[in-house]
Amino acid sequence: MIPKPVKRKKVTWPQAKAFSVHLLTASGSFLAFLSLVAASEQRWTAMFWWLGLALFVDGIDGPIARKLEVKDVLPTWSGELLDNIIDYVTYVLIPAFALYQRGFMGDGLSFLSAALIVVSSAIYYADTGMKTKENFFKGFPVVWNMIVFTLFVIQPGELVSFAVVVIAAIMTFVPMSFLHPVRVKRLREINLSVFLAWCAFGAIALVQAMEAHELVKIGIAVTGVYLFFIGGVMQIFPNLGARKV
Repeated sequence: MIPKPVKRKKVTWPQAKAFSVHLLTASGSFLAFLSLVAASEQRWTAMFWWLGLALFVDGIDGPIARKLEVKDVLPTWSGELLDNIIDYVTYVLIPAFALYQRGFMGDGLSFLSAALIVVSSAIYYADTGMKTKENFFKGFPVVWNMIVFTLFVIQPGELVSFAVVVIAAIMTFVPMSFLHPVRVKRLREINLSVFLAWCAFGAIALVQAMEAHELVKIGIAVTGVYLFFIGGVMQIFPNLGARKV
């Protein structure tokens, strides 16, 4: 008896589009590799350019995935897991390695800072309740790429830099709200504008090969402090920015 040929399921157009979003997310792993190569060669400007591009990919793949309903079209593929893996590398491991490799806090504090970053962040990623109903992050969302970049540009000194790392690591476990500039609806126009301003100041600093003008440093510092604390302010004032029905 001749067995019947097995019918292969055809890939539908929605499935192809959905999988292309996963490929977009996965491209962040290659950007991470390029960034790591640059860091190992102490090409800090190139490293942060690659991390910035990875941040851009991370910012656009989520909205595209939700628009194409990727989770429903490809239910056995976890875009969230893929995203978290790449985020840990680009947001945590590479910035921690760069901080240690640069060593501007001295060998001891640089090593300790890197250790604090990778361990506290690993625990944070294991928390399945890291998001609030309003899409705030609960605790500092381990965006060490932004913190380390700011320290590289501003260079506030050994002890201040170490204090920033310690405070941010502690805030990982404090139930304070931290902003997601795109997904949080309240004050989204203002918050997104400030985030884009931080990105613009950062790009200028990279064009200036990390030897940023004082005004650029001030811009990065002011917008960075705003982004760090605005979530807590909105947590204290839950009606701030709420639209009246």
